[in-house]
Amino acid sequence: MSLLKNTKFLLRRYRIIPNKLLGQNFIVDSSIFQCMVDYASLDQSNAVLDIGAGLGFLTDFLADKCEQVLAVEADTRLVKVLREQLKQLSNIKIIEGDVLKVQIPPFNKVVSIPPYHISSRLLPWLFNKDFDCGVLVFQKEFANRLIASVGSEDYGWLTVIAYYYVEVELLDEVLRWMFYPQPEVDSVIVRLKPKKPPPFTLENVTLFKQLVRSLFTQRNRKVRNAVLSFLRGTRVITAENMIKMADTPSFQDKRVRELAPEDFGAFANALVK
Repeated sequence: MSLLKNTKFLLRRYRIIPNKLLGQNFIVDSSIFQCMVDYASLDQSNAVLDIGAGLGFLTDFLADKCEQVLAVEADTRLVKVLREQLKQLSNIKIIEGDVLKVQIPPFNKVVSIPPYHISSRLLPWLFNKDFDCGVLVFQKEFANRLIASVGSEDYGWLTVIAYYYVEVELLDEVLRWMFYPQPEVDSVIVRLKPKKPPPFTLENVTLFKQLVRSLFTQRNRKVRNAVLSFLRGTRVITAENMIKMADTPSFQDKRVRELAPEDFGAFANALVK
């Protein structure tokens, strides 16, 4: 039975109508699974996180390639499918709930086709975990934001945060017809490898992330004005080093969108000096 036929069969059997709002689009081209496994360089020593395990086809495929698979699924209907379809595989641990909220055992690799609607929240969560490699499928438009050049339309807070934490590679395209039901856009396999050490030093990582997010809400403003707005929002009475930096020739004529990731780091460090 083809993956498409098997998908339709299981959806009928368990009376599941895919929820578009939850990003329930199931891969029906199994060649993608092998590509992802190869890109992740899986072996029998790996504990692999599969986010949004769905009907369990990727989970099943991974189980033969690694020591343990942590299959996370938030939809209780799909959890039932996973438990019944994968019950013979002892190295799969099914975790019911939102991956961003539930307790996840240690893992060292991520191989996943996560629901697209959680992508922008999933990556910052993942960046705070200790892992060796992640191979995930994202919408192409979202993936392009991860590698956007400074000043471009796609350049934003996520670009800067991703640059600090990981090396990003965009690999094979995953066309919309490879899913059922078909999404409205094409996707791409993305490989993430943590940067060790990070590309620049931060005095306060949390502050850095707050600053980046805040300033990008004003991406077209002059840096000095955006910095002053951020300071008012954080109720900091004075931050002379930060303001002096914004007034230097290097920054006084720049817009927020023109700041490199290292520049955001420098501003964040100036705030704590």
